[in-house]
Amino acid sequence: MQNDSTKDRFSRRGFLGVGSAALATVAGSLAVSSTFAQENPAIKIGTDRSATDPGPSNDPLDKQNPDSEWPPATDSKSLVQNFKYPFSFANKRTYKGGWSREVTVRELPVSKDLAGVNMRLTAGGVRELHWHTADEWAIVLYGSARITAIDREGKSFVADTKKNDLWYFPSGIPHSIQGLDPDGTEFMLVFDDGNFSESETVLLSDSMAHLPPEVLSKNFGVAEVALKNLPKQELFIFQTAVPGPLEADQKAAAGALGKSSNDFAFRTMEMPPTKRTKGGEVRIVDSSTFKTSTNVAMAMVTVHPGGLRELHWHPNADEWQYYISGQSKNDCGIDREPRSYDGLSGGRRRVRGKNPAALHREYRGYRPDLPGDVQEQLLSRPVAFGVVGPHPTRAGDGTSQHFVPR
Repeated sequence: MQNDSTKDRFSRRGFLGVGSAALATVAGSLAVSSTFAQENPAIKIGTDRSATDPGPSNDPLDKQNPDSEWPPATDSKSLVQNFKYPFSFANKRTYKGGWSREVTVRELPVSKDLAGVNMRLTAGGVRELHWHTADEWAIVLYGSARITAIDREGKSFVADTKKNDLWYFPSGIPHSIQGLDPDGTEFMLVFDDGNFSESETVLLSDSMAHLPPEVLSKNFGVAEVALKNLPKQELFIFQTAVPGPLEADQKAAAGALGKSSNDFAFRTMEMPPTKRTKGGEVRIVDSSTFKTSTNVAMAMVTVHPGGLRELHWHPNADEWQYYISGQSKNDCGIDREPRSYDGLSGGRRRVRGKNPAALHREYRGYRPDLPGDVQEQLLSRPVAFGVVGPHPTRAGDGTSQHFVPR
């Protein structure tokens, strides 16, 4: 009987039965392995050497950008445009009193409607009085600063700003910025023109240097000798003493015309979150809350570990991000060409802009379920980033501002 059982087990039918089960198991294992390999190409095992990179490499950059080094299987294999640019790559203009660096459409071609400038001023360091054709939106990233502006009626505005505060200077408004004690300030400027450059602003020192002394004398009603110490070239950023009390500067600047009725500053953290869930929170600042900010809206987003900024898209504006802290995984899809990338790998130097035209077309009827972008937190600390767009109304219009707990 035992022999019959053994014989039957090794009969053709038994062999095929066992073989089929084995093949099914192997096929299932191969399918799982294939899926796992596609999702994790850097961990492929066996003889396949496709996902290896034996040549020269930049390990620090690769570690900061794992989704670029080994993209997930869902990414397009087309030449998808770049959606981010690190400020660490931007040329830094250094002065005694601070420094400046910028990312424009020159560095990030996809960002056609917005440009960014990252600036640092020491305590007493001054970004000299200047004006430009683009509107200027700013968020203070560190320390504190005193901002001064002259409105279109010639009246003055002077205020002190601290971390997370905003300011907004419409085009043509002369303004200056000075770092305060104890360690000055650092801030991010965003302009509603992708071609904007800080190198092309109108500076007071440069303007005066290119006018004959006799013209300046007549214009200001002073003797030419009083103008002998005017700078011979632009200053841009320069070091001077830390200013005195705010009230004294406000009184001196007011002069005969008085103080401006415009409030060019906004205290972001004095407003409650616009929305808060288990996955994070968002504060939306637009022209309904910050009246002066007529062309740029902001969403300050914090995503908790494991949280997800819900899949969304924008039908009416570009989105430009600046990562303040933490680290995240991001996905963006335009015209059915998705791409993944890593936001803020170990620092605050990531920006991203995207052209909404394709998303807008898809949204308007070609493909309403088009994935816009996903920001998914992977590490064990919150990620905070600011989202700005060239639009005066709510940054959430046409999108969902929800967070999904993971």
